Amino acid sequence: MGEAANSSGVERAAILLMSLGEAEAAEVLKHMSAKDVQKVGAAMASLANITRDHATDVMERFALELDDQTSLGVGADDYVRRVLVNALGQDKASGLIDRILLGRNSKGLEALKWMETRAVADLVRNEHPQIVAIVLAYLDPDQAAEIVQLLPERMRGDVLMRIARLDGIQPQALRELDEIMEKQFSGTNNLKSSSVGGIKAAAIILNLMDSSMEQAIVAKIGEADAELSQRIQDLMFVFDDLAGVDDRSTQTLLREISTETLGLALKGADPRVKEKILKNMSKRAAEMLVEDMEAKGPAKLSDVEAAQKEILAVARRLADAGTIALGGGEAMV
Repeated sequence: MGEAANSSGVERAAILLMSLGEAEAAEVLKHMSAKDVQKVGAAMASLANITRDHATDVMERFALELDDQTSLGVGADDYVRRVLVNALGQDKASGLIDRILLGRNSKGLEALKWMETRAVADLVRNEHPQIVAIVLAYLDPDQAAEIVQLLPERMRGDVLMRIARLDGIQPQALRELDEIMEKQFSGTNNLKSSSVGGIKAAAIILNLMDSSMEQAIVAKIGEADAELSQRIQDLMFVFDDLAGVDDRSTQTLLREISTETLGLALKGADPRVKEKILKNMSKRAAEMLVEDMEAKGPAKLSDVEAAQKEILAVARRLADAGTIALGGGEAMV
Protein backbone atom coordinates (compact mmCIF):
# COMPACT_ATOMS: atom_id res chain seq x y z
CA MET A 1 0.00 0.00 0.00
CA GLY A 2 2.73 2.45 -1.01
CA GLU A 3 1.32 5.67 -2.45
CA ALA A 4 -2.12 5.24 -0.90
CA ALA A 5 -0.63 5.19 2.59
CA ASN A 6 0.73 8.71 2.01
CA SER A 7 -2.62 10.08 0.83
CA SER A 8 -5.14 11.75 3.11
CA GLY A 9 -8.48 10.04 3.75
CA VAL A 10 -10.29 12.70 1.71
CA GLU A 11 -7.93 12.22 -1.26
CA ARG A 12 -8.35 8.44 -1.12
CA ALA A 13 -12.13 8.88 -1.08
CA ALA A 14 -11.88 11.22 -4.08
CA ILE A 15 -9.76 8.73 -6.04
CA LEU A 16 -12.20 5.93 -5.20
CA LEU A 17 -15.19 7.96 -6.43
CA MET A 18 -13.35 9.03 -9.59
CA SER A 19 -12.67 5.34 -10.24
CA LEU A 20 -16.39 4.58 -10.17
CA GLY A 21 -18.92 5.43 -12.83
CA GLU A 22 -20.82 8.68 -12.48
CA ALA A 23 -24.08 7.02 -11.36
CA GLU A 24 -22.32 4.95 -8.70
CA ALA A 25 -20.35 7.95 -7.42
CA ALA A 26 -23.56 9.97 -7.25
CA GLU A 27 -25.24 7.25 -5.19
CA VAL A 28 -22.35 7.35 -2.69
CA LEU A 29 -22.50 11.14 -2.43
CA LYS A 30 -26.24 11.03 -1.70
CA HIS A 31 -25.48 9.37 1.64
CA MET A 32 -22.85 11.91 2.71
CA SER A 33 -23.34 15.12 4.65
CA ALA A 34 -23.06 18.50 2.93
CA LYS A 35 -19.71 19.18 4.57
CA ASP A 36 -18.30 15.80 3.48
CA VAL A 37 -19.57 16.28 -0.08
CA GLN A 38 -17.82 19.63 -0.16
CA LYS A 39 -14.52 18.18 1.06
CA VAL A 40 -14.55 15.18 -1.24
CA GLY A 41 -15.84 17.21 -4.20
CA ALA A 42 -13.01 19.71 -3.80
CA ALA A 43 -10.49 16.87 -3.65
CA MET A 44 -11.98 15.28 -6.79
CA ALA A 45 -11.71 18.57 -8.66
CA SER A 46 -8.06 19.00 -7.70
CA LEU A 47 -6.86 15.49 -8.59
CA ALA A 48 -4.00 15.50 -11.08
CA ASN A 49 -1.42 12.97 -12.30
CA ILE A 50 -2.94 10.04 -10.44
CA THR A 51 -1.15 6.92 -11.61
CA ARG A 52 -2.88 3.57 -12.01
CA ASP A 53 -0.60 2.12 -9.35
CA HIS A 54 -1.73 4.82 -6.95
CA ALA A 55 -5.39 4.19 -7.79
CA THR A 56 -4.87 0.45 -7.40
CA ASP A 57 -3.32 1.00 -3.97
CA VAL A 58 -6.36 3.04 -2.95
CA MET A 59 -8.79 0.42 -4.23
CA GLU A 60 -6.97 -2.33 -2.39
CA ARG A 61 -7.03 -0.22 0.73
CA PHE A 62 -10.82 -0.08 0.44
CA ALA A 63 -10.92 -3.81 -0.36
CA LEU A 64 -12.36 -3.17 -3.84
CA GLU A 65 -11.23 -4.20 -7.29
CA LEU A 66 -10.26 -1.54 -9.80
CA ASP A 67 -12.17 -1.79 -13.09
CA ASP A 68 -10.22 -1.89 -16.34
CA GLN A 69 -11.52 1.52 -17.35
CA THR A 70 -11.97 4.44 -14.98
CA SER A 71 -12.85 8.08 -15.18
CA LEU A 72 -9.49 9.19 -13.78
CA GLY A 73 -7.98 12.06 -15.71
CA VAL A 74 -10.94 12.41 -18.07
CA GLY A 75 -12.50 15.88 -17.85
CA ALA A 76 -12.38 16.18 -14.06
CA ASP A 77 -14.37 19.43 -13.94
CA ASP A 78 -17.19 18.10 -16.12
CA TYR A 79 -17.20 14.82 -14.21
CA VAL A 80 -17.49 16.54 -10.83
CA ARG A 81 -20.23 18.82 -12.15
CA ARG A 82 -22.33 15.91 -13.47
CA VAL A 83 -21.82 13.76 -10.36
CA LEU A 84 -22.82 16.57 -7.99
CA VAL A 85 -25.93 17.40 -10.01
CA ASN A 86 -26.92 13.71 -10.11
CA ALA A 87 -26.34 13.36 -6.38
CA LEU A 88 -27.85 16.60 -5.09
CA GLY A 89 -30.04 17.99 -7.86
CA GLN A 90 -29.37 21.12 -9.89
CA ASP A 91 -30.54 23.66 -7.30
CA LYS A 92 -28.54 22.33 -4.36
CA ALA A 93 -25.49 21.42 -6.43
CA SER A 94 -25.13 24.81 -8.14
CA GLY A 95 -23.75 26.64 -5.13
CA LEU A 96 -21.38 23.79 -4.35
CA ILE A 97 -20.16 23.62 -7.94
CA ASP A 98 -19.40 27.35 -7.83
CA ARG A 99 -17.44 26.93 -4.61
CA ILE A 100 -15.45 23.90 -5.78
CA LEU A 101 -14.88 24.58 -9.47
CA LEU A 102 -15.02 28.35 -9.73
CA GLY A 103 -13.62 29.32 -6.34
CA ARG A 104 -16.75 31.30 -5.44
CA ASN A 105 -18.70 31.05 -2.23
CA SER A 106 -22.32 29.99 -2.06
CA LYS A 107 -24.43 33.07 -1.57
CA GLY A 108 -27.36 34.31 0.41
CA LEU A 109 -29.51 31.75 2.18
CA GLU A 110 -27.89 28.90 0.24
CA ALA A 111 -24.55 29.71 1.89
CA LEU A 112 -26.03 28.84 5.29
CA LYS A 113 -26.47 25.21 4.22
CA TRP A 114 -22.70 24.86 3.92
CA MET A 115 -21.78 26.57 7.18
CA GLU A 116 -21.14 24.98 10.56
CA THR A 117 -24.39 24.87 12.52
CA ARG A 118 -22.88 26.83 15.42
CA ALA A 119 -21.88 29.62 13.03
CA VAL A 120 -25.42 29.81 11.65
CA ALA A 121 -26.86 29.87 15.18
CA ASP A 122 -24.53 32.76 16.11
CA LEU A 123 -25.54 34.58 12.93
CA VAL A 124 -29.31 34.40 13.51
CA ARG A 125 -29.65 34.40 17.29
CA ASN A 126 -30.07 38.19 17.45
CA GLU A 127 -32.54 38.38 14.55
CA HIS A 128 -36.31 38.65 14.97
CA PRO A 129 -37.82 35.20 15.68
CA GLN A 130 -39.83 35.39 12.45
CA ILE A 131 -36.62 35.83 10.44
CA VAL A 132 -35.05 32.93 12.33
CA ALA A 133 -38.12 30.78 11.59
CA ILE A 134 -37.95 31.47 7.85
CA VAL A 135 -34.20 30.77 7.75
CA LEU A 136 -34.59 27.46 9.61
CA ALA A 137 -37.53 26.40 7.45
CA TYR A 138 -35.36 27.00 4.38
CA LEU A 139 -32.54 24.79 5.68
CA ASP A 140 -32.50 20.99 5.76
CA PRO A 141 -34.41 19.64 8.81
CA ASP A 142 -31.39 17.95 10.43
CA GLN A 143 -29.35 21.15 10.21
CA ALA A 144 -32.30 23.20 11.49
CA ALA A 145 -32.71 20.85 14.46
CA GLU A 146 -29.07 21.29 15.45
CA ILE A 147 -29.36 25.07 15.18
CA VAL A 148 -32.52 25.22 17.32
CA GLN A 149 -30.69 23.38 20.08
CA LEU A 150 -27.98 26.06 20.00
CA LEU A 151 -30.44 28.95 20.27
CA PRO A 152 -31.31 30.54 23.64
CA GLU A 153 -33.94 28.50 25.44
CA ARG A 154 -36.41 31.40 25.44
CA MET A 155 -36.38 31.46 21.62
CA ARG A 156 -36.89 27.78 20.82
CA GLY A 157 -40.62 27.41 21.37
CA ASP A 158 -41.38 30.74 19.71
CA VAL A 159 -39.31 29.87 16.62
CA LEU A 160 -40.84 26.38 16.21
CA MET A 161 -44.33 27.82 16.61
CA ARG A 162 -43.60 30.38 13.89
CA ILE A 163 -42.26 27.62 11.60
CA ALA A 164 -45.46 25.65 12.12
CA ARG A 165 -47.56 28.70 11.28
CA LEU A 166 -45.68 29.48 8.08
CA ASP A 167 -47.86 28.94 5.03
CA GLY A 168 -45.29 29.45 2.32
CA ILE A 169 -43.25 32.58 1.68
CA GLN A 170 -43.90 35.13 -1.01
CA PRO A 171 -41.07 35.22 -3.59
CA GLN A 172 -40.43 38.91 -2.89
CA ALA A 173 -40.11 38.32 0.86
CA LEU A 174 -37.72 35.45 0.22
CA ARG A 175 -35.66 37.61 -2.12
CA GLU A 176 -35.48 40.38 0.49
CA LEU A 177 -34.30 37.91 3.12
CA ASP A 178 -31.78 36.53 0.68
CA GLU A 179 -30.48 40.07 0.11
CA ILE A 180 -29.97 40.42 3.87
CA MET A 181 -27.93 37.24 3.86
CA GLU A 182 -26.15 38.43 0.73
CA LYS A 183 -24.70 41.36 2.65
CA GLN A 184 -23.06 38.82 4.94
CA PHE A 185 -21.53 36.77 2.12
CA SER A 186 -21.19 39.28 -0.76
CA GLY A 187 -23.16 38.21 -3.83
CA THR A 188 -26.63 37.36 -4.99
CA ASN A 189 -28.58 34.17 -5.35
CA ASN A 190 -31.49 33.64 -7.71
CA LEU A 191 -34.17 32.04 -5.58
CA LYS A 192 -37.35 30.44 -6.76
CA SER A 193 -40.65 30.75 -4.95
CA SER A 194 -40.53 28.42 -1.97
CA SER A 195 -43.25 26.80 0.13
CA VAL A 196 -41.08 26.39 3.21
CA GLY A 197 -42.36 26.00 6.73
CA GLY A 198 -45.64 24.63 8.02
CA ILE A 199 -46.72 22.26 10.76
CA LYS A 200 -45.04 19.26 9.10
CA ALA A 201 -41.74 21.15 8.90
CA ALA A 202 -41.93 21.98 12.61
CA ALA A 203 -42.74 18.34 13.45
CA ILE A 204 -39.78 17.03 11.43
CA ILE A 205 -37.36 19.48 13.08
CA LEU A 206 -38.63 18.55 16.53
CA ASN A 207 -38.32 14.85 15.72
CA LEU A 208 -34.63 15.38 15.04
CA MET A 209 -33.90 17.10 18.36
CA ASP A 210 -32.91 15.64 21.73
CA SER A 211 -35.97 14.18 23.45
CA SER A 212 -35.82 16.34 26.57
CA MET A 213 -35.51 19.57 24.58
CA GLU A 214 -38.16 18.39 22.13
CA GLN A 215 -40.65 17.85 24.97
CA ALA A 216 -39.85 21.22 26.54
CA ILE A 217 -40.44 23.05 23.25
CA VAL A 218 -43.71 21.23 22.58
CA ALA A 219 -44.87 22.16 26.09
CA LYS A 220 -43.89 25.80 25.50
CA ILE A 221 -45.85 25.89 22.25
CA GLY A 222 -48.80 24.29 24.08
CA GLU A 223 -48.84 27.16 26.58
CA ALA A 224 -49.23 29.67 23.76
CA ASP A 225 -51.41 27.66 21.38
CA ALA A 226 -52.74 24.31 22.58
CA GLU A 227 -54.41 23.47 19.27
CA LEU A 228 -51.23 24.13 17.26
CA SER A 229 -49.19 22.10 19.73
CA GLN A 230 -51.53 19.13 19.30
CA ARG A 231 -51.46 19.38 15.50
CA ILE A 232 -47.65 19.36 15.57
CA GLN A 233 -47.60 16.32 17.87
CA ASP A 234 -50.06 14.52 15.61
CA LEU A 235 -47.52 14.76 12.79
CA MET A 236 -44.48 13.83 14.84
CA PHE A 237 -43.32 10.28 14.21
CA VAL A 238 -41.74 8.91 17.39
CA PHE A 239 -39.90 5.67 18.02
CA ASP A 240 -42.89 3.88 19.53
CA ASP A 241 -44.81 4.56 16.29
CA LEU A 242 -42.60 1.93 14.61
CA ALA A 243 -45.00 -0.63 16.06
CA GLY A 244 -47.54 0.41 13.43
CA VAL A 245 -45.23 0.24 10.41
CA ASP A 246 -45.94 -2.58 7.94
CA ASP A 247 -43.70 -5.67 7.99
CA ARG A 248 -42.09 -5.07 4.59
CA SER A 249 -41.07 -1.53 5.57
CA THR A 250 -39.80 -2.76 8.93
CA GLN A 251 -37.61 -5.37 7.25
CA THR A 252 -36.21 -2.78 4.85
CA LEU A 253 -35.44 -0.45 7.75
CA LEU A 254 -33.71 -3.19 9.75
CA ARG A 255 -31.27 -3.81 6.89
CA GLU A 256 -30.00 -0.26 7.39
CA ILE A 257 -29.49 -0.48 11.16
CA SER A 258 -26.58 -2.02 13.03
CA THR A 259 -27.30 -4.64 15.70
CA GLU A 260 -25.58 -2.49 18.33
CA THR A 261 -27.77 0.54 17.62
CA LEU A 262 -30.92 -1.58 17.45
CA GLY A 263 -30.22 -3.31 20.75
CA LEU A 264 -29.58 -0.02 22.50
CA ALA A 265 -32.73 1.60 21.09
CA LEU A 266 -34.97 -1.29 22.12
CA LYS A 267 -33.93 -1.03 25.78
CA GLY A 268 -36.26 1.92 26.21
CA ALA A 269 -38.90 0.96 23.66
CA ASP A 270 -42.54 0.07 24.04
CA PRO A 271 -42.97 -3.74 24.16
CA ARG A 272 -45.04 -3.54 20.97
CA VAL A 273 -42.07 -2.06 19.12
CA LYS A 274 -39.75 -4.76 20.42
CA GLU A 275 -42.25 -7.43 19.32
CA LYS A 276 -42.56 -5.85 15.86
CA ILE A 277 -38.77 -5.71 15.41
CA LEU A 278 -38.08 -9.26 16.59
CA LYS A 279 -40.94 -10.63 14.47
CA ASN A 280 -39.34 -9.20 11.34
CA MET A 281 -35.91 -10.68 12.00
CA SER A 282 -34.78 -14.24 11.40
CA LYS A 283 -35.13 -16.48 14.44
CA ARG A 284 -31.38 -16.70 14.90
CA ALA A 285 -30.84 -12.96 14.48
CA ALA A 286 -33.61 -12.20 16.98
CA GLU A 287 -32.12 -14.62 19.52
CA MET A 288 -28.67 -13.06 19.10
CA LEU A 289 -30.11 -9.56 19.55
CA VAL A 290 -31.92 -10.51 22.77
CA GLU A 291 -28.81 -12.26 24.10
CA ASP A 292 -26.69 -9.22 23.30
CA MET A 293 -29.12 -6.87 25.03
CA GLU A 294 -29.18 -9.04 28.15
CA ALA A 295 -25.39 -9.38 28.21
CA LYS A 296 -24.81 -5.63 28.05
CA GLY A 297 -27.20 -4.82 30.89
CA PRO A 298 -28.66 -1.36 31.63
CA ALA A 299 -27.80 1.64 29.42
CA LYS A 300 -27.87 5.40 29.91
CA LEU A 301 -31.18 6.98 28.92
CA SER A 302 -29.32 9.55 26.79
CA ASP A 303 -27.60 6.74 24.85
CA VAL A 304 -30.91 4.93 24.31
CA GLU A 305 -32.58 8.11 23.06
CA ALA A 306 -29.64 8.85 20.74
CA ALA A 307 -29.93 5.35 19.24
CA GLN A 308 -33.67 5.80 18.74
CA LYS A 309 -33.10 9.18 17.05
CA GLU A 310 -30.55 7.55 14.73
CA ILE A 311 -33.05 4.89 13.68
CA LEU A 312 -35.79 7.48 13.20
CA ALA A 313 -33.47 9.54 10.98
CA VAL A 314 -32.87 6.48 8.77
CA ALA A 315 -36.61 5.74 8.72
CA ARG A 316 -37.41 9.27 7.59
CA ARG A 317 -34.72 9.14 4.89
CA LEU A 318 -36.14 5.89 3.51
CA ALA A 319 -39.70 7.23 3.75
CA ASP A 320 -38.76 10.42 1.88
CA ALA A 321 -37.22 8.26 -0.86
CA GLY A 322 -40.44 6.21 -1.06
CA THR A 323 -38.59 3.05 -0.02
CA ILE A 324 -40.68 2.48 3.12
CA ALA A 325 -44.04 3.73 4.37
CA LEU A 326 -44.55 5.38 7.74
CA GLY A 327 -48.02 5.85 9.11
CA GLY A 328 -50.11 3.34 7.21
CA GLY A 329 -49.14 3.94 3.59
CA GLU A 330 -47.55 1.45 1.25
CA ALA A 331 -43.86 1.22 0.44
CA MET A 332 -42.69 1.47 -3.15
CA VAL A 333 -41.40 -1.75 -4.71
